Amino acid sequence: MPAPAAPAETTYPLAPYKTVPTQDLQFRIETVRRQMGNRLMILGHHYQQDEVIAHADLRGDSYQLSQMAADSETCEAIVFCGVHFMAETADILANRPERLESRGGKRVTVVLPDMAAGCSMADMAAINQVEAAWADMAEVIDTERVIPVTYINSAASLKAFCGRHGGIVCTSSNAAAVLQWAFERGDRVFFFPDQHLGRNTALKMGITTDQMPVWDPYQLELGGNTETALENSRVILWKGHCSVHQMFRPEHVEQFRAKHPGIKILVHPECPREVNDIADVSGSTGKIIQTVKNSPPGSKWAIGTELHLVNRLKAEHPEQEIHFLSPVVCMCATMYRIDLQHLCWSLENLRDGHPVNVIEVDPEVTHWSLVALERMLSVK
Repeated sequence: MPAPAAPAETTYPLAPYKTVPTQDLQFRIETVRRQMGNRLMILGHHYQQDEVIAHADLRGDSYQLSQMAADSETCEAIVFCGVHFMAETADILANRPERLESRGGKRVTVVLPDMAAGCSMADMAAINQVEAAWADMAEVIDTERVIPVTYINSAASLKAFCGRHGGIVCTSSNAAAVLQWAFERGDRVFFFPDQHLGRNTALKMGITTDQMPVWDPYQLELGGNTETALENSRVILWKGHCSVHQMFRPEHVEQFRAKHPGIKILVHPECPREVNDIADVSGSTGKIIQTVKNSPPGSKWAIGTELHLVNRLKAEHPEQEIHFLSPVVCMCATMYRIDLQHLCWSLENLRDGHPVNVIEVDPEVTHWSLVALERMLSVK
């Protein structure tokens, strides 16, 4: 008589976690952390809620977090409290060929606690749209002399597109160096998905707005541009933006300066040009944090970036006067989807051998994405 079949592994459903008290969720999350030890790494992006950040092993921006986790010698699983493209980057770096080889082919499992945690900016540039734009512009200009540059805040498929076409990835902190790299290799840059970071960076390099046409993927004829505009271009910008940073307006800057004499305006370069141009300091998330950290007591700041980060800086630096630049509540709604319920659910499923929401990037996409990322790392 044959032995009875082993019961199939089943995941724990999410619904019961919705009614668990916060204190119990916190205890259960910490229990998994203790049980898994250094085999587990929880990554928390700067824009996460404080209650989630409290359980993170590392806190930082998306690429920095992925890189640190990928370099770990003991990590077997990454739970990324961020958004989808961040978890993709973590999978690409943690499971790149040389790291797989060093682990005897064993993959690091990468989990995104809520698969609905996307990025509105990244979603504004789909791979089929970018490939269609590339084909259309090839009818007017020589795309062999166009260098595609994608912001790190993009899908892995777009990073792979850049890898295949001689292009590169950039972050908000190295965008100028990356554009310089690109101009040393081509006549034009095709920059996506955030038009504001591309425009603000290129303006500081002396490129004028008339040399930066915007490609709208929903316009059938050349992205809404004339042939002449493309022929005269230096940087072709994709019509995309960050829904958080798009909210900041010049009148917000004017209101703070009028109400708080001596205040300084500190913004992210994803903000529109009209805000970026009149700010006292513009820089990446890392630069924003360091600027506040290095400022003397009594400094006054109005900061134009995600609300959770601004509030955290305010709590960590009571010796300074820190304000959120917009009068409208402006947080990353997709990042906000990661909560204690999703974190606990994903951790307990992971611990018990049936991980949910696993992110695994296609091998070919991984290969070409790594090509573009390694080019970025070569830029000094």
